[in-house]
Amino acid sequence: MGEQETIRVARRAVDAFNAADWQALSADLTSDSVYEEPATGRSLRGVEEILAAERAWKTAFPDASGTITNALASANTVVLEITWQGTQSGDLVTPMGIVPATGRRVVIKAVQVVEVEDGKSKTNRHYFDLAGMLSQLGVSATA
Repeated sequence: MGEQETIRVARRAVDAFNAADWQALSADLTSDSVYEEPATGRSLRGVEEILAAERAWKTAFPDASGTITNALASANTVVLEITWQGTQSGDLVTPMGIVPATGRRVVIKAVQVVEVEDGKSKTNRHYFDLAGMLSQLGVSATA
């Protein structure tokens, strides 16, 4: 698989999330996929855990969308720079507890490092500015 095809695989996950197309997202994950969010401390394993987390983000931010601003690949690893934005109109589960809907809009920068295997996402490490997001929501980043 060439680097451009590897980038396409990683991009499809963002596109599927934007469209809340859980079937497409599921189809692009290996059965033993791993998704990590260092900012929240979450490490999810398997398609069902990953889909549950993606759905939870969409529940908190129904209009959430990611815009890929840069994509780089080396062999089977892709790095995506993403700008996420959305309005928190649902409950948000955080490491500090549940943040009730604030009605506030957020714009945050993120990077995903995606490892692709056989045309599917095997691992995704999603680095994003949790403190900046909580600040934009008017929530303290400390407990």
